[in-house]
Amino acid sequence: MATLIDRRNVLVGAVAFVAAPSIGSSALAMGGTVHQIKITRFKFDPEIIQVKVGDVIRWTNTDVAPHTATADKFGWDTLGIAKGESGEITVTADMETSYFCVYHPHMKGEIEIV
Repeated sequence: MATLIDRRNVLVGAVAFVAAPSIGSSALAMGGTVHQIKITRFKFDPEIIQVKVGDVIRWTNTDVAPHTATADKFGWDTLGIAKGESGEITVTADMETSYFCVYHPHMKGEIEIV
């Protein structure tokens, strides 16, 4: 069983590694902007961010603990972000705009699509 889980994690990691650059670069190719949100002291900084459809939002974790940025109704998720790592999503017109950290539900953020 451990081998199956290890293989699955390797496969998921490889797909994420290959897909991540294309997500950010496709948004930039369409004229999108990359917005940075820092995760520090168990808060999203800034807590509220204004973006446009096609922009990329990148969360970078500076805390020791892992975090996520997860839509309130789970429509999108960065998955776990370890210290010093980043997770990102591309903004869509119909995406959920309220989010939190699955590991620390008191951490909340808001995306305003303009």
